[in-house]
Amino acid sequence: MQTVLVTGGLGYIGSHTAVELIETGYKVIIMDNLCNSERFILDRIEQITGVRPLFYEEDLCDTDAVYEIFSQHSIDTVIHFAASKSVAESVQYPLRYFRNNLFSLINLVEAMEQFAVRNIVFSSSATVYGDPDQVPITEDAPIKKALSAYAGTKQMGEEILEKTCDTKKINAIALRYFNPVGAHHSSLIGELPKGIPNNLLPYITQTASGKLEQLTVFGDDYDTPDGSCQRDFIQVVDLAKAHLQACKRLLSQKNEKNFEVFNVGTGKPTSVLEMIRAFEKATGVSLNYKIGSRRHGDAAIVYADTSKANNVLDWKSELGLDDMISSAWKWEI
Repeated sequence: MQTVLVTGGLGYIGSHTAVELIETGYKVIIMDNLCNSERFILDRIEQITGVRPLFYEEDLCDTDAVYEIFSQHSIDTVIHFAASKSVAESVQYPLRYFRNNLFSLINLVEAMEQFAVRNIVFSSSATVYGDPDQVPITEDAPIKKALSAYAGTKQMGEEILEKTCDTKKINAIALRYFNPVGAHHSSLIGELPKGIPNNLLPYITQTASGKLEQLTVFGDDYDTPDGSCQRDFIQVVDLAKAHLQACKRLLSQKNEKNFEVFNVGTGKPTSVLEMIRAFEKATGVSLNYKIGSRRHGDAAIVYADTSKANNVLDWKSELGLDDMISSAWKWEI
């Protein structure tokens, strides 16, 4: 049984990936400081899979704690999710994001080198492309100036890994994913933001359920069919399965380079207003929303060319917008 360390494994994407790993037969160790997650998710993972992962409540910025975990376990692969992730918050507190996201990654990679752990799957982001020149976005698109500190940390994180991979000491796959939404079909795990949600669909579901008073659409004057931003929304279980495929690729040594990148999305753009209308149609709930001004750091249209992930990683999305909405709503209520 191969062992995978999942950092941030009680978070939104991390918990869904832990489930996929366990159900495929991997031994999972989770490290999470619970800054944006909840301990009870560990119980939910066990409820879904019948297996309780080994859990360490530790911070990746704590060098001693990281080394202690690596010294106690024979780890085959790391999947690294743990990071601060709000675009809007990162614009307000850039130093906090640079310190946390980059120092934690450096700690992790240094521990991997020290204990001869060769494989890492990195949670990257479509934000590394900035405001793209053309869509759909391929992996060869230029990495433009970051629109937020969060995006900057993902760009720098990829560079840290790429340069480390050049030493031939580790192999890395960076998954540049787009907009994760939805929840597990069991409704036992899903997106659980602390405080006001930063992502669209949980803001929609919390507004519909009455937890929040009103949803703001940030701009209706973009150069898109309905004026609102377009994004590539991907169901979180599909996204988790992409991490599973990346893990398999590294462990079976099928990677063609020491550092590889893959876009993970559906390849289909959906606007904010389209998502609102689709939610209202699917649930029969009318949303209280208003049109606000544009938000700093938002690109107009962002969606993926997923050909490389489809053909090389042997992965493609399977779940559509209806599943994204219905699973998110069931999780909310």
